Amino acid sequence: MTISEFYKELSALYPTSLSCSWDNDGLMCCGNAESPVKRVLVCLDATDDAIDYAIKNGFDTILTHHPMVFKGLKSITEATLGGHKVLNCLRNGISVISMHTRFDAGNNGVNDVLANALELTNLTFFGDDECDTLGRIGDIDPMSAEQFAALVRDKLDCVSVNAYLANKTVSHVAVVGGGASDFIYPAMMAGADAFVCGECKYNAALDAADEGLTIIEAGHYHTEFPACVRLAELAQSIAGAETEIYEAKTFKQI
Repeated sequence: MTISEFYKELSALYPTSLSCSWDNDGLMCCGNAESPVKRVLVCLDATDDAIDYAIKNGFDTILTHHPMVFKGLKSITEATLGGHKVLNCLRNGISVISMHTRFDAGNNGVNDVLANALELTNLTFFGDDECDTLGRIGDIDPMSAEQFAALVRDKLDCVSVNAYLANKTVSHVAVVGGGASDFIYPAMMAGADAFVCGECKYNAALDAADEGLTIIEAGHYHTEFPACVRLAELAQSIAGAETEIYEAKTFKQI
């Protein structure tokens, strides 16, 4: 399968209609759209170390969640970080595909994986005016807010979580991986007792707890990295490619 065909198949499952208007995902970098997809490195971010690993180990494709090119590049030179990454990939025959908010919103994407990791049941969609089906909300056996915070920490294998605890039993949980301040109010309106995200604004989280919504910040990485398994499965099933999941060397909890 060619990189063009692979991207077309991914887009059939996760169409751009699911992407938020401010997003910039898709085929980030490609020197030859007819080149074959044989070895795919899956990672949350196309960091410099991930790209170096792909080069040293003969990968022809990098498949990420976060866009390698998010804001428009003003120049593509070795002197700029974004330009350096693009040039490094092109010189070494590596194509980069990033599936961002459409992979958050789509079936079996980031937020379904996060909800399943927390063992939520009776899942439904929720969202804001921009992305009305991006989040997930479901049920869990009733427990205290503090017990739920510990459950999130353990299920997502975090060293710790930030918990803004409301004085309310948790049984109906909303989730959005990554940065999610804009989804606090929609989670309230959807009837959630608790909201799990990567991170959100401090004051917004405090206010939410005062209004009865427990906020659990489990970290951007920990709420989204589990979905890399799904991206690897897609590369295997669609392209028949050899895949490997790359864990970031630049992010550590210490």
